[in-house]
Amino acid sequence: MEIQKRKLGNSEFEVSAIGLGCMGMSYGYGPASDKKEMISLIHAAVDRGVTFFDTAEVYGPFTNEELVGEALAPYRSKVVIATKFGFDINAFPGVNSRPEHIREVCEASLKRLKIETIDLFYQHRVDPRVPVEDVAGTVKDLIREGKVRYFGLSEAGVKTIRRAHAEQPVTALQSEYSLWWREPEAEILPLLEELGIGFVPFSPLGRGFLTGKLKGDETFASTDIRSSVPRFTPENMKTNLALVEQIGKIATRKNATPAQVALAWLLAQKPWIVPIPGTRRLERLEENIGAASVVLSSDDLREIEALISTVEVQGARYSESNQNLIDR
Repeated sequence: MEIQKRKLGNSEFEVSAIGLGCMGMSYGYGPASDKKEMISLIHAAVDRGVTFFDTAEVYGPFTNEELVGEALAPYRSKVVIATKFGFDINAFPGVNSRPEHIREVCEASLKRLKIETIDLFYQHRVDPRVPVEDVAGTVKDLIREGKVRYFGLSEAGVKTIRRAHAEQPVTALQSEYSLWWREPEAEILPLLEELGIGFVPFSPLGRGFLTGKLKGDETFASTDIRSSVPRFTPENMKTNLALVEQIGKIATRKNATPAQVALAWLLAQKPWIVPIPGTRRLERLEENIGAASVVLSSDDLREIEALISTVEVQGARYSESNQNLIDR
């Protein structure tokens, strides 16, 4: 199976049109999955043409990088690995992007990932105490030293992106974007287009909500991040299911699943958008990869626009304690 490739922005950084977010294998959605099973799932992704794998030191912490490093060691020349710095592991969810800390994280991530160069190194969240020029300058030095190939930002606002990019070209922005979180369309997407920066949407399936598999009466374990997200309270989920119903109508007509339509919609927005849905299951992996073959015509896109504009999504996308991590 050959997934088409995309370049992130103006760079020569080419990746599969759909990547694999690996966080949920170790962290965020209940207990970590069996390591051997997850290694074979990552191998299955490579076999099916996925070349872009996303992790971070904070997932676990550390265990997800170790998993990804072990799984991808036999395929190093065929894949690209993105990881992230910028959280303070000892005071999570506090942030730390001091230059010396970035260097420490880089060295530790290289060891855990069993690689000599990090392909894409994102600042995971903006640190208001460290000028972003210092962050970008530190990564620029790491690029010069051959330890990093490309620089990325995550959940950064317009001013931060502009300032960072002036110091060291930003190759990709990773932020939430999906059919139920479209805020980036207002200011972020035009800026990325102007500067030639690629966009990597995380939670492109709305943390599983847009797959149509959730029925609205689920209770989430305390180890599942959705348990503290207002968007996933039972009353908000019941209202938000109307959005999935509308997506389902299109999916039926396209002989696809709601998840495939949600991913195909993202791919249709810009040629430099590369979503990174996560999963722990082979059938979901294959379903997500299949989205790259779903073609949405301009009529389809207009219809999706009309249908989803009738639904107002209820609930914030972050818990109260995490709201302060959003850069404006």
